[in-house]
Amino acid sequence: MAKKPSIPKGTRDFSPAEVARRNYIIQTVKKHFETYGFQPIETPSFENSETLMGKYGDEGDRLIFKILNSGDFISKVDDVTYSSKNSASLTPKISEKALRYDLTVPFARYVVMHQNEIDFPFKRYQIQPVWRADRPQKGRFREFYQCDADVLGADSLLQEVEFVQLYDAVFTDLGLKGATIKINNRKILSGIAEVIGAKHLLVDFTVALDKLDKIGEEKVKAEMLEKGISENAIAKAQPLFDMSGTASEQLEKLKTILADSEIGMLGVSELEEIISTIDMVGLQSASLQLDVTLARGLNYYTGAIFEVAAPEGVKMGSIGGGGRYDDLTGIFGLKDVSGVGISFGLDRIYLVLEELNLFPDSLDTSLDVLCLNFGKKEGTAALKLVSGLRKQGLRADLYPTDTKVQKQFKYADKRGVPYVILLGDQELTDGKFVVKNMKTGDQKDYSLDATEAFVEKVKSGF
Repeated sequence: MAKKPSIPKGTRDFSPAEVARRNYIIQTVKKHFETYGFQPIETPSFENSETLMGKYGDEGDRLIFKILNSGDFISKVDDVTYSSKNSASLTPKISEKALRYDLTVPFARYVVMHQNEIDFPFKRYQIQPVWRADRPQKGRFREFYQCDADVLGADSLLQEVEFVQLYDAVFTDLGLKGATIKINNRKILSGIAEVIGAKHLLVDFTVALDKLDKIGEEKVKAEMLEKGISENAIAKAQPLFDMSGTASEQLEKLKTILADSEIGMLGVSELEEIISTIDMVGLQSASLQLDVTLARGLNYYTGAIFEVAAPEGVKMGSIGGGGRYDDLTGIFGLKDVSGVGISFGLDRIYLVLEELNLFPDSLDTSLDVLCLNFGKKEGTAALKLVSGLRKQGLRADLYPTDTKVQKQFKYADKRGVPYVILLGDQELTDGKFVVKNMKTGDQKDYSLDATEAFVEKVKSGF
C-alpha cells in the first residue's frame, strides 16, 4: 500500500481561492509601494552561508535552514571534526549555502554588489518567500512571504514618517481599520542598558526584552538574569516595564531616566520628531503608539523600530515590522550607508482579513462566463464566441466536452460562475446566444454579431 503523501510541517498548499486572496493582498501592497516611489528587485532563494550567518543574533542563526553540499559531502570532513559531534564546527564543512531568513540582509548584499548601477537614495521593494526553522503555530510558518520596502542612502527621519504613512495606506485600502503601529528606538534601549550598567550586554538585554509579549515580564527578567544582567540592573530597568501614558508623557519620563545617556537622549529626540510629524500630517485608520518595551530581536537595527499589531480583539502576532539600520551594508564592505525599511507579513495579514471577513466577494469568482458545449459544430461556434469575449476583457471559458447539460451546469455552479451561455443548434440558426444568470435564473438573448452589449452588462454587474 502506497504511503499517504504529506508536506513538511510549517508549509502549506494553496487552493485557487486562497491564491486569489493572497494575490489580492500582494497587489494592494505592491500598488502602494509603487505609489510611494519604490522599485522592485528579486534575489535568489538561497545565499552563501557567510552572507546570512551572524546577522540575526544567535537565535536567528539557529533558525536558518542550511543546505547540504551536493555529492558525498561527508567524505570531505576530517575524522576529528566528524567524531566531535559539534554542529558548530561540522556545519561549515558540509553546508556552504542556506535559504534566506529575511529579505533585508540579501538586499544589503545586492546593494553592495550593484552599488555602481544604483541611484541613491535607493528605494526598493521585494515580495518573495523566506524560510525559518521555527516551531510552527497559528500565524507562524517555516515558509512564508515577506513584502519589504527599504530606502538606502538617506538618513532623514522623513523616511520613517513615510513608512508609517505607507502602513496606514495599505491597511486602510485592505479595509483593516484599527491597526496599531508600535514604535520605539534602539538608541533608547541602548541608553537604558547604559544607565543600568549593562551596556556590554545590550544584545542579551534586547533579545530578552523582545520576548515580553510572548513570555511575560517575570520570564523576561529571569532570562536577563541567566544572561548575566544583575538583579540590581534589572531593578533599575523597572520603569521600562511600568511605562504608561500618552506618547508625550512617556517621552518626558524617558528624558528623566536617560538624562545621563547621550545616545538615549538622541533616541528620544528622534522619536519626538517622528511622532510630532505624524500628528501633523495625520493617519487615515491606523494609530501610532509608543511602546518603550518594543525591541525587535534583530541585531542590525540602530534607530527607530516598528511593529504592527492587528486590530483589537484579533489574536495574532505582529503583522508587520521594521526599522532603521545605519550600517548594514558595512558588513559587506560598503560603509556609512544608512537605511530604513519595513515588512508586511502576508500570511498573518491573510489570517486577519479572513477572521474579520474583509476579503471582497469578487475574489470568489474566477470566471465571468462559461459557454456550454452542445457538440462539435456548436462547440466550434462557441469557441469563436468565447475568443471574442476574452478579447473584450471577460474571463470566459468553454466546457471542453459535450457531456450532459446538467453536468455542465453543475460544474458552473461549483466554480461560482455568474453567467452561463447556451449556444445550441437553434441559437446558431437564429444568430443569437442565450445568457442565463446563475443567481436569479433569468435568461436573455443577445445577437452573435453584437456581443458588446453583453460584455458591458457583465462588466457593470448586470
